[in-house]
Amino acid sequence: MPKKQFKAESKRLLDLMINSIYTHKEIFLREIISNASDALDKLCYLSLTDNNVGLSRSDFAIDIVIDKANRTVKISDNGIGMTKEELESNLGTIVRSGSLQFKDNVIALNEKQAENEAIDIIGQFGVGFYSAFMVADEVQVISRAYGSEEVNLWQSKGADGYSIMKAQREAVGTDVIIKLKTDSEDEDYSRFLQDYTIENLVKKYSDYIRYPIRMAKDIYEPDKENENETEKKTEIVTLNSMVPIWQRNKNELKPEDYDNFYADKFFDMDKPLTHIHVDAEGAVSYKALLFIPAKASYDYFTRDYKKAYSSIPMVC
Repeated sequence: MPKKQFKAESKRLLDLMINSIYTHKEIFLREIISNASDALDKLCYLSLTDNNVGLSRSDFAIDIVIDKANRTVKISDNGIGMTKEELESNLGTIVRSGSLQFKDNVIALNEKQAENEAIDIIGQFGVGFYSAFMVADEVQVISRAYGSEEVNLWQSKGADGYSIMKAQREAVGTDVIIKLKTDSEDEDYSRFLQDYTIENLVKKYSDYIRYPIRMAKDIYEPDKENENETEKKTEIVTLNSMVPIWQRNKNELKPEDYDNFYADKFFDMDKPLTHIHVDAEGAVSYKALLFIPAKASYDYFTRDYKKAYSSIPMVC
């Protein structure tokens, strides 16, 4: 299959984005998960008017599979998928966003309904997908669009171009397969093959994605026959909470829920002095969560300090 070239401006932007726009390589996972969430949103929205979708809200999910032997991380969804033309359009041209186009089309067709449904598409700028090349030697995207039997594979090693060919996938949706780079003195790419790293990144960046993000995880339990030994089991676990804590009913939450959220998000070893959880309804409705730290931050009194320079000329 002949390799196709990115446009010249796309090549320059890809290089700029990988080396300048993102300073933390770990955010690639957040961006790919956000794109998967967008694909699920699209099919979920379509299912409201199309009974042939055959999926309910609870059927949608994002799955992460780690293959240590082949150094790959696969992020899969059962969303709307992409045709060959959409792969070419959305992935072959950097900064073209299928998600943004989808949102614009929905609003144009029914502005009032779009507002009522509160459609929230995360990947509106079309550059997040390419953050994968910060950690990948090669990226593959296998996709089957809703309503189509055709499956296509988009693959690229970066700015040198991409190719599209036929592939196989049983169900509608998309697999993004990231083949990690070899470790170097400056960067440990193998950390992204560790279960706990992926779990921590999901909790850090994607905890409030509205669909379950699942992964097979090794669970160690006491051996029933020998209490001095442990038995390893592999279970599919959901890594994200899906619902922001401030959106939950206060009656469902315990003090430790607030404390754990505060520690995870603000990296403070001390428990907060107190918190205020607001759920206001009226002409303006809103929910908010305010924490009062136990101690002031080290730069509390100097955060806005700016060094002054004398304007008086020096005479020698």
